[in-house]
Amino acid sequence: MLLAPVEADRLLSDLWDQLDWKQHEIMLFGRKVAQPRLSAWYGDPQARYRYSGLQLEPLPWHPLLLGLKNKLEDHLRHEFNSVLANAYRDGKDSMGWHSDDEPELGAEPLVASLSLGSERRFLVRTKGDSRSTGIWLEHGSLLLMKRGCQEIYQHSLPKTQKQSRLRINLTFRQILNQFPP
Repeated sequence: MLLAPVEADRLLSDLWDQLDWKQHEIMLFGRKVAQPRLSAWYGDPQARYRYSGLQLEPLPWHPLLLGLKNKLEDHLRHEFNSVLANAYRDGKDSMGWHSDDEPELGAEPLVASLSLGSERRFLVRTKGDSRSTGIWLEHGSLLLMKRGCQEIYQHSLPKTQKQSRLRINLTFRQILNQFPP
């Protein structure tokens, strides 16, 4: 665990109230669909990011996110210049199978994933394999996807029938390869 329960509770509430949440439309199998979650992209001005037909311009660092970024950088000895915040309002919100392997992240990205709120099962599988392994992501926990992970594995956060309250996931990243605005 990275955060104490009281700190994680406060962050969950404050981030839910203060971040600029949006439900974006993405390209999925050739058609536009609403993402099954809310998201917000924050970071340094040059940290533009593209995935699934979206082009995200970073919002300036929110003070709470900047504080977490600095704490993670000290803890991991790795720099981050952006964070993708995802809000899963209930068990119907989800994330399909994917790898964080966009060109902007470079050849071997390191992604630090901080979970707040309702515990959810995070699935991981080797690319090309239908079998998966589940990891329960607890409130205040940190999952580190190290260099090489995105090349070999895919991950997802599936829908669940289990009673599920708000969950916010913060994935801190380093955008290396810039594309024009």
